[in-house]
Amino acid sequence: MTSLPHRPSEPPRLIGSDVDGTLIDDQDRITDRTRRVISAAVADGAQFVLATGRPPRWLKPIIEQLGYAPLAVCANGAVVYDSSADQILTASTLPVETLEWLADCALTAIPGCGLAAERVGRSAHDAASPQFVSAPGYEHAWLNPDNVELSATEVLSAPAIKLLVRKAGAASADLRAALLPLVGDRAHITFSTNHGLIELSAPGVTKASGLSWAAERLGRTPAETVTFGDMPNDVPMLAWAKHGVAMGNAHRDAVIAANEITKTNNDDGVAHVLEHWWG
Repeated sequence: MTSLPHRPSEPPRLIGSDVDGTLIDDQDRITDRTRRVISAAVADGAQFVLATGRPPRWLKPIIEQLGYAPLAVCANGAVVYDSSADQILTASTLPVETLEWLADCALTAIPGCGLAAERVGRSAHDAASPQFVSAPGYEHAWLNPDNVELSATEVLSAPAIKLLVRKAGAASADLRAALLPLVGDRAHITFSTNHGLIELSAPGVTKASGLSWAAERLGRTPAETVTFGDMPNDVPMLAWAKHGVAMGNAHRDAVIAANEITKTNNDDGVAHVLEHWWG
């Protein structure tokens, strides 16, 4: 079921969309309907930006389905990536000392948890050093991970755009609640899956901060923006935009933050809203 929204009368000039659970369906597909309306919006002069927890190297299948290469806010706002030029434009990292401190906090608050770190180079597939590194015993939350296993010390030995804390069988919200009192404002903690995984970024780094950076580069403002999302990591950008849209399958936190609830990701929820202006 969708809400009855009060949408802006003027079409947005900037569209920011999460990927998993939002833009793509549960088979990882962008439907023809969604692709058509995004193309119509872009042809009309609107700018479309991906805003995802994914790192840049995981965007190729999405870009191929879109049919063009947009600007992308990645890693929950820690990275802004120019996919057309394969160039990292900006990156906010956690320094080594902070990573070490956060890891100690995580191991204290969540006994038995595993640790991994996401790093970034100058391009999506920068081979200068491994980009996703995990400590022994880290249980991945998704299939076919592209990690390099290192010692726990080595995982924390270089600045990272995200520290991942994983405990299989736990609820992500519970992990966040356990760690937050220890971490305070020294990192931003969020999650994009309910399956025992939380993600830590530098203080103040969210999808809203990343989208704000991208909007300034594109000459756009929050008042001209509509955003789409489904999970707690989308909450900041849903609140940042003039019109935030939660998916019909969204987490309660995203629903509360949004101005509108659309259909699910499997029912073309993004297209359902954009067709109001470009139908």
